[in-house]
Parts: sequence; C-alpha cells; structure tokens
Amino acid sequence: MQLSIINTFTEQPFKGNPAAVCYLSEEKESNWMQQIAKEINLPTTAFINLLNNKYYLRWFTPTTEIPICGHGTLASSYFLWEKGLFDKEKSITFQTKSGVLEAQLIDDWVQLQFPTMIQEKTIAPDVLVRALGVDLTYVGKNKLDYLVEVESEDLVRNLKPNIDLITQLAVRGVIVTSKSNTSEFDFVSRFFSPSQGINEDFVNGSSHCCLGPYWKDKFKKNNLTAYQASERGGIIKLRVIDGAVLLSGKAVTIFEGKLTV
Repeated sequence: MQLSIINTFTEQPFKGNPAAVCYLSEEKESNWMQQIAKEINLPTTAFINLLNNKYYLRWFTPTTEIPICGHGTLASSYFLWEKGLFDKEKSITFQTKSGVLEAQLIDDWVQLQFPTMIQEKTIAPDVLVRALGVDLTYVGKNKLDYLVEVESEDLVRNLKPNIDLITQLAVRGVIVTSKSNTSEFDFVSRFFSPSQGINEDFVNGSSHCCLGPYWKDKFKKNNLTAYQASERGGIIKLRVIDGAVLLSGKAVTIFEGKLTV
C-alpha cells in the first residue's frame, strides 16, 4: 500500500499542514486505519479506496475519525495526480461521510469544492471568553465550531488560548480571525480543535467554509485570500458561490514509501 506525506496549502517543505495519504490495495477495518493514523501521528491521515470505479475517502487524526478535512482532501487529490493514478486534466470526485467532494487542478493549485458552513451570531459562553483571554469583537457559531473575530492580526498571532478550557466547549473547535494588516491577504485565522486531538491545526480547510462566507459579507466580494497564522503557516485562496466554497491551495510531497502491514 503506497504511502506519502504531503505538505498542503504551501509549496515549501516543512510549511503548511502535513497529511499522510495511504492508497489502500484492499478494504481495511476502521480500527486498522485508526492504528495507522496513531502510528504516523500527523494531524491527519487520509485513506483512499477505489471501489467500483469510485474513490472513497476517509480521514483520521491520531485519536479519532473526522467527518470532513480540507487539507486531507487536498493531499489525497495531489497524490492521485502526482502518482499518475488520475488524469490531471480531469476533476476527482470523492465519496465521503460528509457527501460528495470534488477537486480539480488549476494552474498548479488544487481547488476543492466544499459546502458552506454558515455561522450565526451568538452569546459567547464564559468558558470561551476565559479560554481566549482577549476582547472578542464578534462571536458566531455554526454546526461545528465557534467563530470569533478579534480586533487585530497581532491579537490572532499572539493568542495563547487555554486549551483545557476549550476542551470543555461542546464544539469541534474554535476559529479565531481578524482582518489582515497587509494587502497580500484579506484575513488571517487560527483554529483550535482539542476535541479532535489537535490543539492547534496548522492550516484547516473546513474552517474556511465558515470564514469564507463570513468575510465575503464583510468585504462584499466573492474572491478572498487568507493566511492561517499558525507556527507553520499556510495560504488559502477562496471563492464563495451559492452554497459552496472553492478552496485552493498548493502542495509538495516530502516522503514516499509503502506500508508493510
């Protein structure tokens, strides 16, 4: 079974978000996939299975299976194209637990079409306020996460949240965002998701399914460029359309091998 480690939302090694991609040669049990993901110990390990001419895709963190993963989908698409397993001129359709996801390659950028996650304004629980420890300009919530806007990019970059308190929140994670202070990007963000075994995700695609519509409404434009200001950092291009967000990122392979179990 072929295995690659791919850095996503970047074209530089050791930047962006790393994902392992395993191309299955036979069907495997969920427990086996979870053990492999724990052994590899990257933020996400993606498993691709070709059955009846359809690609099935699942994602696991070191501790749990997750329902949707942007960087794991980007890595999986890049893997299939780079390995010559799929025509670069054609889009790839994945069957997942979150529905059908589509990817295509456009000028060396992998573009993913994901459903939007619309947030609604809410009252911040005290635990969230204490966990972040900064003034919150806006707090919203979608079906998975809290979305928090703060006053400046400096606050986003320098934030040192209390992860133990975030763990107490009944959500997948907390997105913290602000306008960018440079013309290169429209907005910046960070994403904390201890419920998935990831204290901070280096670059999270699915959180931008919420960030895209949010900043589209604020900036009054459909095309946006974002920077996830984690330790490794990553660049995401977004286009918000009716009911969907087109997420684009680059990728680079840093390891190739084979599983022997």
